[in-house]
Order: sequence, then structure tokens, then C-alpha cells
Amino acid sequence: MSAVAFLGLGGNIGDPAATMAAALREIDARDDTAVTAVSRLYRTPPWGKTDQPWFFNACARVETNLSPRDLLALCLDTERRFKRERKERWGPRTIDLDVLDYDGRTYQDEALILPHPRIAERAFVLVPLADIAPDLLVGDTRVSDGAAGIDRAGIEAASEDGSWWRQAEPHRPT
Repeated sequence: MSAVAFLGLGGNIGDPAATMAAALREIDARDDTAVTAVSRLYRTPPWGKTDQPWFFNACARVETNLSPRDLLALCLDTERRFKRERKERWGPRTIDLDVLDYDGRTYQDEALILPHPRIAERAFVLVPLADIAPDLLVGDTRVSDGAAGIDRAGIEAASEDGSWWRQAEPHRPT
């Protein structure tokens, strides 16, 4: 595989942990992308729009032959297969898949900015990302340093390790 990328996953409708696990297994089954590490699963308070159910969040490291845009397209296609509806910004969702970083490169077009522009503001991203990429630089800051300095109020581990996605009951999008 030619590039290492990091994905952020989240959801708060239905069974988000099972949905995220199924999405990761689907991505991992592809010939052009392999899931090589997954963070613990975290239960997190809503961010942005706070009058909604709590989320489950995680991050994954993937090795891929896809371009940044093609990886984004894979994430969006996967969201659609798992019934993601984009009704309101920061609103409830069955699943959210974000490309956070792609080989440490900067990239920008009308649909994608890399690294993801709000990583440093979001504990629900930094905390799980620190599990699998503590030395990754976001701007001039190591992920582990950003995670250590951010308000983690309400964030709690919901799995002991990163194997949760392999153990979940199979879930198939309809």
C-alpha cells in the first residue's frame, strides 16, 4: 500500500458501535485499503449541537492505494450504505467517517481539507487518535500533546482495546 491515512469514526443513532465495526470490516475487506490499527471505542458527549444523544467515537489507521479524494469517496459511499443522512450540521447520524490525515500531507480542494481542519479542537478525535498515532503531527503539535491538553470532560473508554471492531456482531447495510 502506498499511503498511511487516519480516519475518524462516530455515530449516535441506532447501534453506532456495531455500525462502525461493520464499516471498518467492509473497508478492511477491500483490495486497495487495509485497516492496520483501531483505537479503543469511546463514549463521548455531543459537540456543536448538544441536544442529542451521546456518541461513540474511534479512529483507525489505514494503508491505502487510494488517492485522498478517492479515500473520501470511499468514506462517503460507506456512510450512504449504512444509512447516513445529512440533514443538519453536527446533527445525529448513524455513522460519520472523516479522513483526518493522509500521509502527513496538506491537501485542499472543494470537498476535502487535510489534515482535517478541526482535529485540534475536538477531544472526541484527539483522544482516540492518540491511542494509535500519538506522534502524528497536526500542524506543529503531536497528537498526544494535543490530547493531554484538551478538555476531556465526559469522554470515557467503552472498550478495553482496539479489537472491538473485529468482535462486534455482523451488521449488513440494507
